[in-house]
Amino acid sequence: MVNYTNRVMTAIESAMGYEIAWPDRQERAVNSAHFAGLGFPGCIGLVDDTLVKLSQRPRDDGETYFDRKSNYSMNIQVICDQNKRVIYFFAGMPGSCHDLTCLRRSSLWGRLGSAQLFDSGQYLLGDNRYIPLDRLVCSYKRTGGDMDKVDFNTCIAHARVGNEHCIGILKARWHLLK
Repeated sequence: MVNYTNRVMTAIESAMGYEIAWPDRQERAVNSAHFAGLGFPGCIGLVDDTLVKLSQRPRDDGETYFDRKSNYSMNIQVICDQNKRVIYFFAGMPGSCHDLTCLRRSSLWGRLGSAQLFDSGQYLLGDNRYIPLDRLVCSYKRTGGDMDKVDFNTCIAHARVGNEHCIGILKARWHLLK
């Protein structure tokens, strides 16, 4: 099972660059226009992490793979556009890693301010497991009953459902990811 997991991850990572590619300037403009219709002008993609169960405890540093759901797993980060097309993928972090830690360890982290990846005013949408950054808009962790924050979180949830669907499609395509 471990070898099969490695083969699936290798196959997905090998698609980076030709099947999984960051949108060019024109594609980002199309993405931004779509998300503007959902109340998020400038958004070019949706970011989320998912846990992929491992069949057994890894031999090296196995305890770090024990996740919050009491399984051994890997944390995989997926960024997709409005068409549920994966535009960035980062795999291999232990299941105990927080989503923000995965982002910080990814190759994307050092390039979040890059003019090659984002035009002025463009950003990604994430859930409350991330922190707000110049290029990352997140839902509130605590709303404190503030209806503006509640409404904002609801709008983000509606926009981000595409990312949940994208991850579901990936897990349906490669059953091992379930």
